[in-house]
This record gives sequence, structure tokens and C-alpha cells, in this order.
Amino acid sequence: MNAFANRTFDELSIGESATLTFGVQADVAVRLAAAAAALDSAAEEAGLTVSAGFEATAFAGAYAGALIAEACATRFPGVGSAVLGHKLDVVRIARPGEAVSLTLTVRRKWADGRRVSLECRAVDPRAQTLFEGSAEITAPAEKFAGRLDHEASPEPHERGRRYRRLLEMAKEHAPLRTAVVHPVDENSILGAVEAHRLGLIRATLVGPEAKIRRAAQAANVDLAGFAIEPTEHSHAAAARAVAMARAGQVEALMKGALHTDELMRAVVDPVAGLRTERRMSHVFAIDAPNYSRSLFITDAAVNIYPDLAQKRDIAQNAIELARALGVLVPRVAILSAVETVSADIRSTLDAAALCKMADRGQIVGGLLDGPLAFDNAVSLEAARTKGIVSKVAGRADILLAPDLEAANMLAKQLEYLADAEMAGIVLGARAPIMLTSRSDKTSARLGSAAIALLFARNKPSSVKAGE
Repeated sequence: MNAFANRTFDELSIGESATLTFGVQADVAVRLAAAAAALDSAAEEAGLTVSAGFEATAFAGAYAGALIAEACATRFPGVGSAVLGHKLDVVRIARPGEAVSLTLTVRRKWADGRRVSLECRAVDPRAQTLFEGSAEITAPAEKFAGRLDHEASPEPHERGRRYRRLLEMAKEHAPLRTAVVHPVDENSILGAVEAHRLGLIRATLVGPEAKIRRAAQAANVDLAGFAIEPTEHSHAAAARAVAMARAGQVEALMKGALHTDELMRAVVDPVAGLRTERRMSHVFAIDAPNYSRSLFITDAAVNIYPDLAQKRDIAQNAIELARALGVLVPRVAILSAVETVSADIRSTLDAAALCKMADRGQIVGGLLDGPLAFDNAVSLEAARTKGIVSKVAGRADILLAPDLEAANMLAKQLEYLADAEMAGIVLGARAPIMLTSRSDKTSARLGSAAIALLFARNKPSSVKAGE
């Protein structure tokens, strides 16, 4: 077991450094390359500069940036760190089998946002430079001690801890301008007002004004300072909120007390809706106390029986959300009832095809494997018992279900039988949509708001406006 402790912002001192060694194997090179969702644009957006004559500019930039992000998140300063940006001069990528020594040195600190400037230099075993430059990070606020050995069985974590961390991460960003659609009951108005109060959203309440105010009175909340966009009924509220998003007046939508299909009908309208070239899909972000990793389940609310092409977009949407929330290279388990390909089970054929699509660059940013049964996806012991050799099996971050029924039942079982908390969001539209259930508590609505904010501020280039 490899014990470690992170270094908080207050503990870091100017000149302090750490040298970390990575063994680069062929599969690791593939994993690091996958960290760039759009290779050519990754280098440009990250501000990377690459030495003249280097043929694979984007790959080199993605490799170096991913290595720094992984080192900061896991080793120095450690858990609670996030890379804000970096500027690197990349000479070459380490070859498979080479050891990379990466030295990170603290050069400056800013109390505002717990920002730290790190000098970065990576060398090969002959001490020849692979890349060098600087990175700006957010240092941890809280002390955390644990182990790096993810193969070991972890102790259950405190319920809700991951959601609290998401809320803390979200507070680093400006609130998301959000149209709250038809918030005419206590749950929806409370969720919107609390998310607004915490600085996650800047809410505009869209719907029948009299009903909104009655709900606020029943919930004992003050609407002073809130913008209200009056409409006659829920259909009109959905249409008006979508129009506001199309016009750039808001950056996101939050579902209130109306049916999901009523809101989504306005969202998917071919003329006035929020469609892009990407298929829209729903992702549940799950905080499961007995699972050692962040967990995402898709698609549990939008695509009923998705075909292969739709599953490709569903996988890509989930990967990009996980990356925006800090999972460097998400592991995607494509679920079925069995772990072998069978002509009689369509989901196994889709799983095999999706894995090959990832090999060909049609799905990027994550590691895919499947078909995998649920036990093999989340339990290393189960995977080993069945002789499954995989970078995904037993440690999946994303569970891609064969259809909506399976995903929805799986998510609800985790909530009611495993004490998990969850928040849902729809991606693939021009704006993220916080698609909470009318029965959801305020905590679920806050979780959805935090996820939407982090996605909107950190989303990769492949889903930026104009796709």
C-alpha cells in the first residue's frame, strides 16, 4: 500500500519541489493521448508552444499536459489540486519503456483562489529534457491523507463528501446564468433560491408569476432581487426559457415543476430548440459511499432504446462531463448482462463496436471496454475471478447502460438501496440542462447546479458553442 498526504495551499512554500517518476508503457501512451478530446485544438487552447520540427504537436501537448495534471492531482500538491492552465515547450514524448522524471517547483503563490505557479521540467533517464515550462494550479484547501493503491479495497467514504467537494470547486467560478423553468412548487423554488444564494446560478424564474410567488410564500423564501419572466403556463415557460438560451440571455436551464417531456419537447424542437450535431443525453453523477471512485450513469432519462450511433454520442457526452469534473481519463464500462460478445444480445455487439470506434478516434478522451456485466465493471475481485484483463473492469468511472430502463433502474437502486446521492444533467444541447425530478430534494438540485456550472466553465473544445 502506497501511503501519501497532500500539501495544502498554506503548507506550500516558495522553492519547494517534488520529483515524480512515471514508467511510460504503450498503453499509458494511449491513455495520455486520449486525454485530448480534440488534439489539434488542445495545444492552442492550453497555450502550448512546441519546439520547431516536432511532427505531432497536439499529441505532444496533450501528453505533457496530461502528465502534469495527473501528477498534481495524485501526488504534488495532491488530492484537491486542479490545473488551471499551462505553457510548455515540448521537445519530444518519452518512448514506451522509458522512465520520465517530472520535477514540479513552487515559484509563486496567490491567496486569491489558492493559486500557485509551478515550474515544470520532465527529463528522460539520460537527463535530457522532454518538456519544460510552467503551470498554474489551484492548491488544496484541506488536508487529505490516504493511499495511491486503488487496487486495494477502500474504506467507505462519508456520504455526500464528493458532492460537497463539487460545491467547493464550483464556488471558484462565476454563477451560471440560468432560466428556472416553471418553479411553481416548494421543492423547485427552494432549490433554485438556494442555488442562487450559494452563487451556483444567477436565476431567472420563468413561468406564471402568481404561481411562482405562491410557491415562494409556501416555502417561506423571499424573491426580492430575483428576475421573473412571466408566462401563461408551463408549455409557454419551456418555450420562453429555450428562446432565452438561444438568444444567449441565459447559459443553462433548470427544470422546475413540469414534466420532463414537456421541457424536452421545447429543447429538441428542430426550428426553435437547442439542438446541435451531437445527440442529447442524460448523465447521473452518483456519490456512492461504498464505491472508491466518482461514478456516472448514462442514459437514464432521454434516449429510450439508443442505437449504436446514439450510444457513441452518449459515451462522448459522459466522458466530457467527467473530464470537466476533474476525471483526467474517464474509464467507461459498456454494460450488458454478460462480458462476452454474443450475436443474440445486441448490447454486446454495440459494446464491441463502441470499443473499436474508440480505437479509431471516433470516441475520444476516455478508456472504453465492454461488454462488461455490472459486477465486472465495479469490482476488481469479480473481474479477476472471471479472468478479465482490462484497464476499465473493476474501476469504471462511467457506466453506459444498454437502454434507458436499465440505466434508470440502476441509478434508483443505488439511491434507495445503497444510500447514494445523485444529480442529473442533460448534455449535447447548446446549453446544459439541469433535469431534476419533481420529487428531488434541494441537495440534488444543488448538485445538478454545481455540475452544470463546472461543465459550462470547463467543457472541452469539442462541445463549445457553434458545434
